[in-house]
Amino acid sequence: MLLSRYPRVSLAHLPTPLEYLPRLTKYLNGPNIYVKRDDCTGLGTGGNKTRKLEFLIADAIEKKADVIITQGAVQSNHARQTAAAAAKVGMKCELVFEKRVTDASAAYMESGNVFLDKLFGANIREVENGSDMNMEMDNISSDLKEKGMNPYIIPGGGSNPIGALGYVDCVLELIRQANSMDVVIDKIIHATGSAGTQAGIVVGAKALNSKIPVLGIGVNANKEKQEEKVFKLACELCDFLGMSGLVEREDVIANCDYVGDGYGVPTDEMNAAILTLARQEGLLFDPVYSGKGLAGMIDLINKGQLKKDENIVFIHTGGSAGLFAYHDLLKT
Repeated sequence: MLLSRYPRVSLAHLPTPLEYLPRLTKYLNGPNIYVKRDDCTGLGTGGNKTRKLEFLIADAIEKKADVIITQGAVQSNHARQTAAAAAKVGMKCELVFEKRVTDASAAYMESGNVFLDKLFGANIREVENGSDMNMEMDNISSDLKEKGMNPYIIPGGGSNPIGALGYVDCVLELIRQANSMDVVIDKIIHATGSAGTQAGIVVGAKALNSKIPVLGIGVNANKEKQEEKVFKLACELCDFLGMSGLVEREDVIANCDYVGDGYGVPTDEMNAAILTLARQEGLLFDPVYSGKGLAGMIDLINKGQLKKDENIVFIHTGGSAGLFAYHDLLKT
C-alpha cells in the first residue's frame, strides 16, 4: 500500500507523539491507556483534520483551485483547520456554518474556533439547522465560478476517500511507534462523527493485517446510522486504493450511547471526562468530539468492558479551542 502515489502537501507536524498516561491509568484502575496526540498536528492549533487536509489541499492545488469551500457546525474544528490550510497555501476560504445548537450563547457564536476562522481570513456564511449543506456549497461554488474563480469543495469533516487517506497514514505511523515502544495495541478508540477518521483507521488496520479492533464513540448519530456511514466510506476508500472488499461490515463498530441530547450539546459525563484528563494528565480535550469520546471510554472502563491488562490507544482529535466557546456551559 503506497500512499506516496497520491498528491500530498506538508501541513502537519508528524509524527504526532504516542504518550502513555500513567496517572489516568492508575486513577481508573483499568487498562494501560495511551494517547495518540493528533491535537499536536500544528496547523491552526492542530487536530485530526490536518492529516486529511494534506491530501485534500494537494488535490485542490492539482486542480488549480484558488478558493476552498467547506462546511460544518459553527464551532467546527474542521473549518478552523481548513481556513488555516487555505491561508498557508495562499487560497481564499469560504465557510458555511449550520446553526445546530439552539439558543447558542454569544461565546459560542463568536469565540473559540469562530474567532480563529476570522483570524485566518475566512469568509463565514451561516444557514439554519437542517439546511442542505451540500447544496449550499454548490450554490457558493456556482457564484464564485461566475466571478471567474476556481473553487474546490471539501465535504464536512474532510470525509471522503481522499481525506480518509490521512488516517490510513496515521495507522501506519501509530503501529511503527508502538513497535518501537514494544507496545502491543489491543484496541484503538476515538470519537467518530463525519466518518473519515474511523474509515481511514479501519482500512489502515485491515490493510496491515494488524488485527487491532477499532471502536468509534459516536458524537452525533445513532449506532446504525453511524456505522453505515463509516462502512460506506471505508468501502469507497478501499475502492480508491484498489483494495475492494478488504473491509467487512463487522469491522466497523460504533458505540453511540454518549451523544446525549445531540451534536454539540454538553453532557455531564463529557464535562467530567474533560476535567479528569485536565487534572490527571494536564491534557485539554474539546467538548464536542474528543470529550464525548473520552466519556465513552471511561464509562466502558468503569463497566469492565475494557480489561485491565489491555493496551488502549485513544486518538486525540484536537479541538481544545472549542473549550473557550463553551466556557459558560462547562463546570470546573
